[in-house]
Amino acid sequence: MKKLVTALTLVAFAMVSAPTVSEASVKKGQKIYKKKMRKYCGFSGVRFAREHTQDEWEELWDDGEFQAETKKLCPKLPLKKIKKSWWPHVYEFTYEYGTGGSHVPKC
Repeated sequence: MKKLVTALTLVAFAMVSAPTVSEASVKKGQKIYKKKMRKYCGFSGVRFAREHTQDEWEELWDDGEFQAETKKLCPKLPLKKIKKSWWPHVYEFTYEYGTGGSHVPKC
């Protein structure tokens, strides 16, 4: 019985301490683009995401240049309108629908 309790404890600990999968959402990023960014950018989310390949979006994100590139593509966008917590969702959206991907967003 003691071994069973120990095994269950280890399994429970492993589940709690395991790294979580990214909590960013493609759908939420699409919604943020559509509601908060589109009017400043002047073009659809499809065009925005297709400005770069998935690899290029990933590199921009990894290098910390994602927001600067967004501002470059949408010069009228006040970056302060986009909450810090929204950026991972916007990135997931652009990555998912970037050139080279097989999906087309509806926005």
